[in-house]
Amino acid sequence: MGRVRSNVERVIEGKPEVVSSALVVLLAEGHLLIEDVPGVGKTMLSKALARSIDSTVRRIQFTPDLLPSDVTGVSVFNQDTRQFEFRPGGVFANIVVGDEINRASPKTQSALLECMEERQVTVDNATYQLETPFMVIATQNPVEMEGTYALPEAQRDRFMVRTSMGYPVEAAELAMIAGHTEGSPLDDLEHVTDAAEIRKLTAIVQQVYVAEAVRRYTVALTSSTRRTDELVLGASPRATLHLVRAAKAYAALHGRDYVLPDDVRELAPRVLTHRLLPSVEASMNGRSTGDILERLVAAVPVPDGTHS
Repeated sequence: MGRVRSNVERVIEGKPEVVSSALVVLLAEGHLLIEDVPGVGKTMLSKALARSIDSTVRRIQFTPDLLPSDVTGVSVFNQDTRQFEFRPGGVFANIVVGDEINRASPKTQSALLECMEERQVTVDNATYQLETPFMVIATQNPVEMEGTYALPEAQRDRFMVRTSMGYPVEAAELAMIAGHTEGSPLDDLEHVTDAAEIRKLTAIVQQVYVAEAVRRYTVALTSSTRRTDELVLGASPRATLHLVRAAKAYAALHGRDYVLPDDVRELAPRVLTHRLLPSVEASMNGRSTGDILERLVAAVPVPDGTHS
């Protein structure tokens, strides 16, 4: 995956943690949510990752008038054969780039639920399997911005990781001016791997060992979010599974065949924060979900065991 990382970093400069998050999600067979203000490179990151892999890629521009059938597909009556034929929607690809997902209506957003969790689409009582690998990379603007709809809790929970681009440092922004003003750097990107290779890598990630102590530590972290009065919605069991899968991918990217507690601790904010809802009192006191989670993670003892 080093070639993919280098390829993406040719376009996204000065954001190694964001690129790392994208690769973790890809190898863990999850989905990535990129949230930030307009113009910081959210779509550029998703396109760079998609272009680095020789696979099928579809982009869906989410707008208020986008219909669920535009996402999943629709059955159309064929006058010649006198039968209904299924026309696949935008999700029928290895990598689906959902641009500005929270500008679409909640009904259209919900069309992704089955696709993301079960990797299939059901239309008119017929089920169609999606390609493998299958990854949704969605971008969204902060909900405070005009013309946005907050993602439903069920859909947020299906994204393995949420990350933010943030503004670049001055050196990276200067490099961007030098490299982006004469054309898009995406034009020079070439495929450095393919879907078959990604399938092999995900199979390797699945074999990464997770010790009993690390599993208990992960459960302790997610359970702590359900017991605090500062949160009205804690991490789901799906979040626990996502955290373990992400930690396995993170370990593999660092050349290990076992997960360390530090892997789980490092990834916890990226995997859990977007699933949590603060209480009214916590919000009024200015405590964000990130602040609350940071305190909870610090309070859970880290086990001494590693891969034994």
